[in-house]
Amino acid sequence: MAGSRAHTGDRMKIVCSANMPLAREAFETLGEVTLKEGRAIGADDVRDADLLAVRSTTRVDRALLENSRVRFVGTATIGYEHMDTAWLEKRGIRWCYSPGCNANSVSEYIAAALLCLAERHGFTLAGKTLGVVGVGNVGSRVAAKGRALGMTVLPNDPPRARAEGARPRSGGAGAGPVAVAEAFVPLEAVLERSDIVTLHVPLTREGGDRTFHLADTAFFESLKPGAVFLNSARGAVVDTDALRAALERGAVAHAVIDTWEGEPAIRGNLLQRAALGTPHIAGYSLEGKVAGTWMVYREACRFLGVAPAWSYEAHLPPPPVPEVTLAAAGRPDQAVLWDLVRRVYAIEADDGRLRADPAGFDAQRKNYPVRREFRFTRVNLEGASARLTNAVRGLGFG
Repeated sequence: MAGSRAHTGDRMKIVCSANMPLAREAFETLGEVTLKEGRAIGADDVRDADLLAVRSTTRVDRALLENSRVRFVGTATIGYEHMDTAWLEKRGIRWCYSPGCNANSVSEYIAAALLCLAERHGFTLAGKTLGVVGVGNVGSRVAAKGRALGMTVLPNDPPRARAEGARPRSGGAGAGPVAVAEAFVPLEAVLERSDIVTLHVPLTREGGDRTFHLADTAFFESLKPGAVFLNSARGAVVDTDALRAALERGAVAHAVIDTWEGEPAIRGNLLQRAALGTPHIAGYSLEGKVAGTWMVYREACRFLGVAPAWSYEAHLPPPPVPEVTLAAAGRPDQAVLWDLVRRVYAIEADDGRLRADPAGFDAQRKNYPVRREFRFTRVNLEGASARLTNAVRGLGFG
């Protein structure tokens, strides 16, 4: 057993995805670390391993682990559909995932995408209605940023509504964070009333809350005509053909796509139609990725019965944009916000790289430039209103 090896002084063998930042620094405190590209990790690589740490590009199942001595698997991602958890549990292999590790990063991606589209296409976000489908770790943060941008938020989350013991109502959400089930709105009302709809659901293929192809032809036919649609959840929650048809007939005016059905192979005809297309990097802030590594490392230590001997704070580099000063007097709030956000996170650059090289999907993820979260940038606003100042704070800036 892996746990017993930790107490005998033997050096355990640990295989980690090379796309996990600081994985070597963390797991070398526990044993001998081998880094390998996530999609390339195979049965031979893990045969003599005790621990396995991956991201979503590694399929963890019987074919990978049956003849190995692995007794712990962790994924540094908020989802775990790439892991056959039923088989792992049957074999007595402990597993963990990293819920919420990159939630703030995804919410900042959504804010950047919305500001980009609004400025590019000449519409104002304030006063618009934002439908958030899935209000967990990510969706709740997206809802908060939507309110910071002046939007009315319609949250939809049937599992949460049931768990919190109240029926959803058809009205809009209140001004505060979603905390009680009475604030949730049925999906039909969200689609009918929202100017913008964004998905933040897990991928599930069975049951009453199945999300596979949740966004299908009927979904897009129910949308408010000319809506904006965003998917940064999982690619397969969207029926690609249905979305492309909705774009062609104008039911969806603009689409932002970060997660793609069939990735890393993506449909070029959908990329051409998308207003913004990125290679599954919404959660790829440095903090989001490192937090995933830390969460898996912490659970591995717990499994082994040892105290964590590593923390990541000392390894983080200084932010590339530590401070921004902006003149706000006489400028629309939205223009100032977009000016600020694009200096810290250049979402259009991510879009440009994918369009230039769609086949380089995985390489762009592996070599993704350092992106720091908004809280590491201090903002000086000259001549700003209280409303704008509150919006900047609401987006998470210092």
